[in-house]
Amino acid sequence: MSQVAHSALTALSPLDGRYAGRMATLRPLMSEYGLMLRRVQVEVEWFIALSDAGFAEFKPLSEASRGYLRSLVQRFSEADAQQIKDIERITNHDVKAVEYWMKQRFKGHADLEAAGEFVHFACTSEDINNTSHALMLKAAREQVLLPAIDRIITKLHGMAQGMAALPMLSRTHGQTASPTTVGKEIANVVARLHTARARIAGVALLAKMNGAVGNYNAHLAAYPAHDWPAFSRMVVEQRLGLAFNPYTIQIEPHDYMAELFDAMTRCNTILIDWSRDVWGYVSLGYFKQRLKDGEVGSSTMPHKVNPIDFENAEGNFGLANALLTHLSQKLPVSRWQRDLTDSTVLRNMGVAFGYAVLGLDSLAKGLDKLETNTAALAADLDGAWEVMAEAVQTVMRRHGLPEPYEQLKAFTRGQPMTAELMLGFVDKLALPDDEKTRLRAMTPASYTGLAAQLAQGLPG
Repeated sequence: MSQVAHSALTALSPLDGRYAGRMATLRPLMSEYGLMLRRVQVEVEWFIALSDAGFAEFKPLSEASRGYLRSLVQRFSEADAQQIKDIERITNHDVKAVEYWMKQRFKGHADLEAAGEFVHFACTSEDINNTSHALMLKAAREQVLLPAIDRIITKLHGMAQGMAALPMLSRTHGQTASPTTVGKEIANVVARLHTARARIAGVALLAKMNGAVGNYNAHLAAYPAHDWPAFSRMVVEQRLGLAFNPYTIQIEPHDYMAELFDAMTRCNTILIDWSRDVWGYVSLGYFKQRLKDGEVGSSTMPHKVNPIDFENAEGNFGLANALLTHLSQKLPVSRWQRDLTDSTVLRNMGVAFGYAVLGLDSLAKGLDKLETNTAALAADLDGAWEVMAEAVQTVMRRHGLPEPYEQLKAFTRGQPMTAELMLGFVDKLALPDDEKTRLRAMTPASYTGLAAQLAQGLPG
């Protein structure tokens, strides 16, 4: 076999191949480039903060120098990342490579060159890495994940309200059951998603800057009178916008990551549930799907329009959950004060996010194609008059008629049921005339309880 060049066609992961275009917003945030960018950001802010700490050996930096340093972050490019990678080939250490790259950027800036040894001062690599990972998660959550979830919620909210009163036959255990409305069933999903989204958004993203084993050993060796815990908290919370964890080993324990990934898994699971339900509704004919010109449903059966977007969503949410579950179970576990099993696993955060985002994108595409088939919904309801047995036997209970459940069980179970048969049964009951009139007016399409009101009352 001939040697092939690295390209989208030879990518091992479909996220970097087939679906590369759909990962454009996530790639700068969760890739190795994104990790390098955040490492530079953390080193810059720690360095600037040290200049303000009041140390005789490191005077406060000028505004020009601060602006220059922060421009290294704002203008960080793929070429910069490649330079760091080239240095890493010599150092065989990725964080040390960032330190050396920064010192190279100091050339020609006298005050920065003079303070060069305060780059990475008293830091262990994990001070930089754990903080960088938290910044990556913050950006990916705020800029990509939550907006994608919000798109689904907004779409489903509109569908719930627009179809609030559209009756639909329910199925419990796959069998016909008391009717609902299309909008109410969608409203159920929206309510679950609101809760799931709040859990994702509410996870505090933690970071530590406390040295090799979490005790500020090196910090105090250099400046024993300085309040290093307060200083570190200030950098983490005020300069970087994260939450400070004061009690760690060499690594931040990653419990918050497990909490975040578990919350994402729960949201994905809700959407797997919904994707399967929509698939079923398409199968029943409740929904039709719009095709674009030239699109093929089946390679051999011309009539088919396959619900592939919902199938893709289900599959990709499943892949995301497999990775997220492993991350949440593995990352909080470390041998003694540090091992490296977390490091290689953490490099797959972007992959887990990628499959989640891909699932959200596929689901959004599928929902945008749906058209309601009101005729199919109506026909299904009209062919299921057995569901009215619940209403009839409940009214019979109210008026004390004998064995209402048992009577309706014998009348309906295993029997073909029509409107005429059900109405005939009602006519023979010893009920007040007004109750009979009310029952006779009920149909499977009208027997939906408060479904419409519940869907319309869905909080925005």
